Amino acid sequence: MSTRQLKLGFILHGVGPGWGDWRHADADPTASTNIDFYLRQAKLAEQGKFDFLFVADSVHITEKSSPHYLNRFEPLTILSALATATTHIGLVGTLTVSYSEPYTVARQFASLDHISRGRAGWNVVTSWLSGSAENYGKPSHPPHEVRYRIAAEHLQTVQGLWDSWEDDALVRNKASGEFLDPSKLHTLHHQGEFFSVRGPLNISRSPQGQPVIFQAGASEDGRNFSARHAEAFFTEGSTFESSQTYYADIKKRAATFGRPAQRLAVLPALRAIVGRTAEDAERLYSEAVALIRIEDALVALARSFNEHDLGQYPLDGPFPDIAHFGSESNRSASERIVRTAREENLTLRQTALRYASPRREFVGTGVQVADAIQRWFDGGAADGFILFESLPFQLDAFIAEVVPVLQQRGLFRQEYEHSTLRGNLGLEVPENRYTAARRQVA
Repeated sequence: MSTRQLKLGFILHGVGPGWGDWRHADADPTASTNIDFYLRQAKLAEQGKFDFLFVADSVHITEKSSPHYLNRFEPLTILSALATATTHIGLVGTLTVSYSEPYTVARQFASLDHISRGRAGWNVVTSWLSGSAENYGKPSHPPHEVRYRIAAEHLQTVQGLWDSWEDDALVRNKASGEFLDPSKLHTLHHQGEFFSVRGPLNISRSPQGQPVIFQAGASEDGRNFSARHAEAFFTEGSTFESSQTYYADIKKRAATFGRPAQRLAVLPALRAIVGRTAEDAERLYSEAVALIRIEDALVALARSFNEHDLGQYPLDGPFPDIAHFGSESNRSASERIVRTAREENLTLRQTALRYASPRREFVGTGVQVADAIQRWFDGGAADGFILFESLPFQLDAFIAEVVPVLQQRGLFRQEYEHSTLRGNLGLEVPENRYTAARRQVA
């Protein structure tokens, strides 16, 4: 029996991440804005004892964007609805620091944290599609390095606002009429390079103290930001070896910043395909691959290159010289794609289809997929995974076939250990900074 436990998240991705999933005969083409679909998936993931649900987001689309990106729920709205239909599973949403104000963000996530009784998490993103600027009246999209400076100040401001109230500030004494101990309500008075916020926040701390911080930075700036601030890391996880390298690097950086690296979870993306038999899994894999049109694969690939039009290049020619389109967009992903294409001499078609297809390592029976998961977990490549549904009802199959195997091996919980997301992820409740300062003085 393992003392270290897998962490599992599930991404609520509606009609799918953009590789033709919605065209499957059993797929619901309205799923991205269908509350009943989200409710079913959320309740099912909670039955499977997943740590959290995750809703991704972006704030820019074009007519070429994938179906889910074109028409979907705003994360905090749908997560607030799901909070009332679940009791234990975490609720993690993406929100951009480049196009939001810290005071509003602090209120929104603190509200979700209270509604869910301590199950909120924030995936902090900087937004890498340049078209986002025009939706917010900005003259231009901030450069990559500037976006991470914004992110650091924004997050620190939000966390400062979350500490406005000490945990025992609300007295609520009906006899004396004392509702608040004013000595335990604090004004932030933040003045920085990008933000000016007085405070205090008009909502107190939740049972988990502060929402859990998630991040997916993989560039040099992104890794340093993640290692310094995040409590869980989303990664692309294209190969076992690259994931091992990222895992070792991000843990080392976190330790350098004086953080408890062993408690911070590295969570690669997982598009598992689970069948009752190996033959059944292969059939399902063929179904998934058959849904991928090259046009869709090119659009999905282009997102890492600021939605540059890849249709203008020969499909079966060498991978085009487009690295510069990604340098101020999704830098880490674009660099990885270009490097792989160059090293393996891939054509544009081969590159697009590779990144659109599920990894073969996680295709098989419940035992086979559990074996692959355990290999990554034991091999220093992952602390858990964020599961994408490759085909309709694959979440059902994963919970029915894979989860019991992981539980039998002592790698995954039988029941939720705690009522908060922090508790289930093995994270400590952060002490209020003002309470800590008072204690140190005493």
